[in-house]
Amino acid sequence: MLWEAWQLDYGPKDPLTTLDSNGNPVAVVGTAANNNGSELPFDEAVVNNSIITVTTDVFQLEIDTKGGTLRNLDLLEYSIDKGEEEKVRLLDSRSDKLFLGQSGLLTRGGLGLTKLPNHNVMLAAAKSNYTLALGAESLEVPLTWTNNQGLSYTKTYTFKRGSYAIGLSQLVNNQSANDWEGRQYTQLLRVPHTDEKGNTFIRTYSGGVVYTEEDKYQKIDFDDMADEDLKTKTVGGWSAMIQHYFATAWIPPAGEEHNYFTKELSNARFVIGSYSNLTTVAANTSLTFHNQLFIGPKIQPVMEAIAPGLELTVDYSWLTIIAKPIYALLNWIHDNVVANWGFAIMGVTLCIKALFFPLSAASYKSMANMRKLQPRLAQLKESYGDDRQRFNTEMMDLYRKEKVNPMGGCLPIMVQIPVFISLYWVLIETVELRQAPFLLWVQDLSAQDPYFVLPVVMGITMFLQQKLNPAPVDPLQAKIMRMFPVVFTVFFLFFPAGLVLYWITNNTLSIIQQWFITKKIVGETPATS
Repeated sequence: MLWEAWQLDYGPKDPLTTLDSNGNPVAVVGTAANNNGSELPFDEAVVNNSIITVTTDVFQLEIDTKGGTLRNLDLLEYSIDKGEEEKVRLLDSRSDKLFLGQSGLLTRGGLGLTKLPNHNVMLAAAKSNYTLALGAESLEVPLTWTNNQGLSYTKTYTFKRGSYAIGLSQLVNNQSANDWEGRQYTQLLRVPHTDEKGNTFIRTYSGGVVYTEEDKYQKIDFDDMADEDLKTKTVGGWSAMIQHYFATAWIPPAGEEHNYFTKELSNARFVIGSYSNLTTVAANTSLTFHNQLFIGPKIQPVMEAIAPGLELTVDYSWLTIIAKPIYALLNWIHDNVVANWGFAIMGVTLCIKALFFPLSAASYKSMANMRKLQPRLAQLKESYGDDRQRFNTEMMDLYRKEKVNPMGGCLPIMVQIPVFISLYWVLIETVELRQAPFLLWVQDLSAQDPYFVLPVVMGITMFLQQKLNPAPVDPLQAKIMRMFPVVFTVFFLFFPAGLVLYWITNNTLSIIQQWFITKKIVGETPATS
């Protein structure tokens, strides 16, 4: 703690960024060098920067007048723990949780006093507190700067009711005698994130993401940033820092070309962002740069409306092509049928079981026929137990005579595995399930069952389902199989209640389906002796 405090006061500071004479970003500390090699001091005479508080219907945040940096943003509709007052904080000014939204202008070097503000230059604000008025649909927070020589700058944040997108405009008003050349930039600065409320058994991704037209969705974790700086260019796209359930993304205008970058700074801080191409604002003209920041829950329909590919921050990995339709079905059932996420999970499971009924039926028929052969396999085991080769030969002959495929019960299940893994990730990644109630004692489907009732019920359903399957001929295998319900019950004690509910529903439907096929269909057409 002493070392961190020393570093904050006396350690390396964030590099201030400008452009060289060719228009490329360069980092300097305290001064900017022009193309003649001389140094221009940065205009930072005011050191007592103040904090502006902004409150909307979905946000409460702070804006630092030093550069207009966004910090300490709380999501008013999302509590850290259900029923408690403390809200989820995304942007954060605390050194151990540092996460800032920064923006500004990079000025082309060698142009004398035409430098415009980056995120380290003091801006002026008319008020220290802004609140979205009752009945108002939007709120604007302007910050200004001027060099008193004809060049002025206005950074404006725009907040809209019910929206997790924050508009950013940067107006350059050049009433000087010289042209101004430069770029806009936006970036997210963060220390590595750890989910203190996360589940040890659930692994989710926290880190950087860049979306480009060429490479689409690309995860860049903090180790990647430490190993190598990202430098890529694309039209549109976006850059983000994401974590379980929430995302923060700078989104430039879709039709403009931007340069995306990552950088490791000192004290385990990392930056991801983008800057525009070099732009000229002629003397006696003005120009406004635009950008927007999405910061909030990863609700896919909301993100799809903001930017292409932004919904991919709900990370289903290589199973996205299957998981997205499952999420859409889950959402539809909730919105149009049951209005309860627990029942929606059960509905999706029912639909998937119905879809795979032919495959499941084939699997259960094969297992039922295998079950009928168990007494005869036991006899073979007793007769040829010491002669493994003879036993295997006789067993395969028996399968051939009875037209039973020992793999027939496995192959149909293998086809279904990607679908059920996809459903697993949908339940893990869907923010709508966070703190969503089901029934009675289950008041948060994203947290473990507080009384462990659901995991125990899951273990019972697994035991009953196992009883319907043919027991292995090998006694050791049979003993291991009998342990499975106990082992899985222990695992599921710590899983989210929504995931356990899905497993119970799936097992129950499988038991009903398997019992029906075994007792009704196979029972009417027994295998020949």
